[in-house]
Amino acid sequence: MADMRAESTIVDAAAGQASVDIVVPVLNEERALAGCVRTLIAHLRAFPLPWRITIVDNGSTDGTWRIATELAGELAGVHARRLDIRGRGAALRAAWQDSPADIVAYMDVDLSTDLDALFPLVASVASGHSEIAVGTRLAPGARTRRSLRREIISRGYNLLLRLGFGAGFSDAQCGFKAARTAVVRPLLARVRDDGWFFDTELLLLAEHNGLRVHEVPVDWIEDVDSRVRILRTALDDLRGLARVAWSMLRGRARVAVSRPEPTPTHPDARPARPRRVSLTPLLAGVLGCLLYTLAYQPLRQSWAPAAANLGALVLAGLALGGVRRAAGQLQLVTRFGPVCALTTTAVLAVPVTAGPYAEAGAAVAMCCLITLIRRVTGGRGAQPSSPALLSR
Repeated sequence: MADMRAESTIVDAAAGQASVDIVVPVLNEERALAGCVRTLIAHLRAFPLPWRITIVDNGSTDGTWRIATELAGELAGVHARRLDIRGRGAALRAAWQDSPADIVAYMDVDLSTDLDALFPLVASVASGHSEIAVGTRLAPGARTRRSLRREIISRGYNLLLRLGFGAGFSDAQCGFKAARTAVVRPLLARVRDDGWFFDTELLLLAEHNGLRVHEVPVDWIEDVDSRVRILRTALDDLRGLARVAWSMLRGRARVAVSRPEPTPTHPDARPARPRRVSLTPLLAGVLGCLLYTLAYQPLRQSWAPAAANLGALVLAGLALGGVRRAAGQLQLVTRFGPVCALTTTAVLAVPVTAGPYAEAGAAVAMCCLITLIRRVTGGRGAQPSSPALLSR
């Protein structure tokens, strides 16, 4: 249908009000769906909280929807829903917005994450200690089995989140999450991505608005029959990070969430005043690096590496700070000069056969190294040495 909101729904009579709603988004998963649901139900028989399973078919063209409706009609506690649009984010948004449960969760249909982590995940939210809980494959105690390629991309991506956004979570895209429904819904209204970046955007907004994110180390085994296109997803994620960073810098990422302020337990306590920490320099740094990377690619098509590096540095700075502000900061040439020289050296050190992405990556890595050195040697007030240098 043309209407993005159009959907079909099959509701089992026994799948009404629930404390935990576990959403399983599916796209052309006729092979895996039945086994997933039956295995999950067998595990939930010993689950201490009321539950239901919601299958969300978002745009399948095979027999997935037929299997989903059969499962909903046959198994108590199973709910099936169909959307005419694709994207894991769209599926989760629709299911979580309309869920009758106090806690909403989701997991991937391949059950790559061991189900023994489900109750620890939900318990941290049900207890009221945390607003969101996520499974992590990268924290101490986690055990994983996956390809070297996915391991490197995952660790590099989450390192970028920690360095650029100061993220406190270690694994943004593990398909195993839970949240308090009343808290996550205001965030959903602000999340713009409907695809794989949905998870990252939700978590960044949650931390930006002071919510507590709890991590549960999981056992995780890669299913080689995955629908994830790694490189395409990685590029989409970089574009999403730039958008979120820009939104935060402009003050448009604040959400009114219902979370009470902590109060002292002792009746005679004299609490200290709250202290606010600004992440603006870090956000400027990561946004500058992303803008640099996007600018370097087209420039490199026509220019030599050194010239493309200089042009990308200037364009990233102008984009962040504005022409007037950047033009008024020519005194920063004493800082810009060494940064330009070092990043040019890094770019020229990359073999020509490696391509422009490798050259841009070398320059960004050099900027991160400069930032680290300045923070270590320059005291607490040191600013990030990103390609956004001209924006300061």
